[in-house]
Order: sequence, then C-alpha cells, then structure tokens
Amino acid sequence: MKQSTNFYSLIIFLSVYVLLSSSQCGVNTAGTLNPFKKKATDLPLEKIKLPEGFEIDVYAENVVNARGMSQSPDGTLFVGSRGEGAVYALQDLDGDYHADTLFLIDTDLEMPVGVAYRKGDLYVSAVSKILKYEKVVERLGKQNDPIIVYDQYPEETHHGWKYIAFGPDNKLYVPVGAPCNICESEDPVFNTITRMNPDGSNMEIVASGIRNTVGFDWDPKDGDLWFTDNGRDWLGNDMPACELNHMNADGEHFGYPYCHQGNIADPEFGEKRNCDEFVAPFQNLGPHVAPLGMEFYEGSQFPTEYDNRILIAEHGSWNRDDPLGYRISTVPVLADGSSGGYEMFAEGWLQDGKAWGRPVDLEQLSDGSILVSDDFADVIYRIYYTGNK
Repeated sequence: MKQSTNFYSLIIFLSVYVLLSSSQCGVNTAGTLNPFKKKATDLPLEKIKLPEGFEIDVYAENVVNARGMSQSPDGTLFVGSRGEGAVYALQDLDGDYHADTLFLIDTDLEMPVGVAYRKGDLYVSAVSKILKYEKVVERLGKQNDPIIVYDQYPEETHHGWKYIAFGPDNKLYVPVGAPCNICESEDPVFNTITRMNPDGSNMEIVASGIRNTVGFDWDPKDGDLWFTDNGRDWLGNDMPACELNHMNADGEHFGYPYCHQGNIADPEFGEKRNCDEFVAPFQNLGPHVAPLGMEFYEGSQFPTEYDNRILIAEHGSWNRDDPLGYRISTVPVLADGSSGGYEMFAEGWLQDGKAWGRPVDLEQLSDGSILVSDDFADVIYRIYYTGNK
C-alpha cells in the first residue's frame, strides 16, 4: 500500500512539474489560459456615460494589461501588453460578442504593446525588435517560435513601447518615441514614425518631430496617415495640449522638441526654431490626457453622423493635479477637411479623481461595434448602438 501511494505521489509531482515548466517565461508557452464565459460583474459599467442609444459591455476579462489590438479575418483578436510582457489571442466561438477562449501566444517579451495581423502572420513589437509569428491562427495552442523581422530599433525603454500597424501601402508602420520627456536626440530615428517592408527591409523615416505616438490610423477616403501624440510634461497642469495630427506627405515635421500644440515654444529648445516651420496639429486635445489608440469609424451600426469620425482612447494623466482623460473622445472631420471640434464620446472611468479603468486602443468588429482595451481593469469592452438611427 505504501509503495502504491508513493507511485501515485510521484505521478502527481511529475504532472505538476511539467505544467509549471511549460509556463515558465522565456519560452513560447502556446497554451489556452483560463477559458471563461462569465462577464466581469465588479466593474461599474453603469457609470460610463455614452450618447443616447449606445451601450457598453465586457467583451473579455482576465486579459492582463491589455494594450494594442489587431484582428484576423476570422475574428480572432490579438492583444499586446506592456508591463505583463505577454501577447494574447481571443476567440468568440459562439458569436455572442463575449470571448470564451483566451490563448497565450508568448510571454517574457519586452513591452509587446503593438500587434499587427497580415496574411496569416502576427507581427509584434518588442522595443528594439519586430517579431513575426507565422500561421498564427492555425498554431494557436501549439508551439510557435517567432522570427525576428527587424532588430535595429533603439533599446531605450523610455517611450520605447510601440503601437504598430500595416498601412494601405502594405508596409509596417513603427513609431520611435523620444527617449526622454524633452530633449534633442542625436539619433534621427527618435521622435519619428518609420515604415518597412513586411520582411523588415527598406526601413525609413516617414515623419519626425513626434514625441510619442501610441496610436494611428489611415483615412479610408484618401489613405492619409493620422496619429495621436502625447505632449511633454512639466509645463504646468494646463499645457501643452496633447495632439491629433494629420500627415499630408512624407517627410513632414510636427514640432517636437521645439514647439508644442502648434503655438507654444519650448522653454529650453524653442529659440532654435519657430512654430510656423512645422505642421500644426489638426486638433488640440486636453492637456496631459495621454491619447493612445485612434480609429476612423467605418462601420454601419452607428448613426450616420459617425461616418468617418475619429474616435480616440485617452489613457489619462499621470501627474496632473486634477486628473484628466480616462475616456474616449471624438473628432469629426468635416467635408472641407477641417475639424468639427473636440467632443466626448464615453466617459466615467474617472470618478472623484480616481480611475477604475484606462482606455488604451480601439478596434472595430465586423458588425460595426467598437472594442476598447483597458490595461488597468484588464478587460476589453464592446461599445455598440441599439437606438434608432
């Protein structure tokens, strides 16, 4: 009897050891994590204020430090993280708009914020590197070691995390943030947006003077690149404004570190160049609101006034005396190409100066609803329209 007990104890020990070993950081764990069906019930979603006719729900929970998002044609949602160092894949297998399967694609990566799906492969940013996971949907739950596409970006982690996306030219766009709050960088790759071919070749700078963009999109009407930019710190609570920018041509400069919000000279570097030398923001946003993901609305579910309107996820201020942001704002682009103003779309993640959630990125589902990642509450929301148009 004692020998039999020892045998079963050994089996249990070996099973636990194999399970723990397979989940260690530093290897591609390729597993299914915490399959779930329940909705998060402890989040005060009733506090989120939306325009009449809109609703918000939880699409997925337990997505730790959820940041950038990208989808495959079959609806698999890929999600990067920052502090967690993980990349996830989520699937809604029964089509009820609540993810029921969560796969772990990889762990122990360096700030893998950005994810971009293209022709079966998933591209992931990891500070100095761009990684590619081939046939990613086919290999969910299986070993899928990444290929290094490019590894020549700076290793600095200050603003080193990167949102990435493929443009209409089929090139991968990768920003490189300033390695500081405010400074002139000797290496011209800092404070830019770059692009490269899918195989990592022909990397080039397409725009400069950008302190730190963590979200961009292309106008579906003309293919122009638009991006958010986070303003510098320590000029006071109310300046400078964060920015929404529109790139009209390659090679444009957007002001950093010499000029902020289009009309404020930097106190340290502003004497070197004039604000009128640079492309002014399309729309100034709130001061220190930390705009991250942005998306042109291209669906048909929302009322027609949202057609081609820009939605922006504001992550929220970190050092403002009176916190600001923690919401989703919207900027209409008028027929003449001008801004229709700066409006609020969803707010309520900030209550009495304390945040219970922080919107990060936006992704549109095939039905026209919008997903919103939240790296503070570790969830992904779905905002949809149920009212009369």
